[in-house]
Amino acid sequence: MVSIASNTLLILLKVVAGSLTGSVAILTEAMHSAIDLIASIVAYFSVRKAEEPADESHRYGHEKIENLSAAIEGMLILVGSGVIAFEAIRRLAVGASVERLGFGIGVVAFSLVANLFVSSYIQRRARLTGSPALEGDAAHLRTDALTSAGVLLGLVLVQATGASWLDPVVALVVAAAIVGSGIRILLGSSRVLVDETLPEDELEAIRDAVVAFGPRGVAGFHQLRTRRAGARRYVDMHVQFRSGITLEDAHGIAHQLQDEIAGRLDGADVLIHLEPEDRVRPGTEIPPSGRRGVSAG
Repeated sequence: MVSIASNTLLILLKVVAGSLTGSVAILTEAMHSAIDLIASIVAYFSVRKAEEPADESHRYGHEKIENLSAAIEGMLILVGSGVIAFEAIRRLAVGASVERLGFGIGVVAFSLVANLFVSSYIQRRARLTGSPALEGDAAHLRTDALTSAGVLLGLVLVQATGASWLDPVVALVVAAAIVGSGIRILLGSSRVLVDETLPEDELEAIRDAVVAFGPRGVAGFHQLRTRRAGARRYVDMHVQFRSGITLEDAHGIAHQLQDEIAGRLDGADVLIHLEPEDRVRPGTEIPPSGRRGVSAG
């Protein structure tokens, strides 16, 4: 909601400033803020939807909607950069003049400061919640702040030198920066949408948790599979228990192991399939002491 309010205000200011000055760089900034506004609205609804619990149609929950939202944001950024580049090239070809740059410079400077504050706030919330949608929105606004800095420098140079051609050149540089941001967001969201495994440090945390249960009767594990959806992590594996442990005891130990892994991975959803010790694969054994020294996967 903070992002939506901020972008709405900035769009109005930039459209007025761009119309008064005739600066294509300021109008491209308005276009960028318009894309940010759409992305913020998409993020707003996706975050609310992702909070809904699992239902009969979505047994794994709705968290991936956040990653879909981030992908949409990335595509919007790329579309916007294409529009900016087209208009800048057209202005370079036909020529254009800019005037009354003082007001435009003031608006762009205000936009720069506003986006820095808002993006920092949203980034903090993204870290606290692990939300990909908020992370994407914060990246959007950071890019907007950087491009505002470039536009501000360009307008100052135009005012100082009178070289109007610098205005569309700055717009082209802004478009290139926006493309980079869009590609990064798209790549990040696509890795989750195709169920890429968790990072190696988180996999190591899972392995350490299982090995620590060696003294409690865990003999080994394999078929470790992990993925992420939104801020939620999912883990499933086969865990072997030593001979002589009753099914009731093994079930209780498995629940304790689930809680341990969930505690290390911010409340991950953990599914464990119980197997007997004679199913342990060579090289994946866990010593009764619980010490590392073997690998399991």
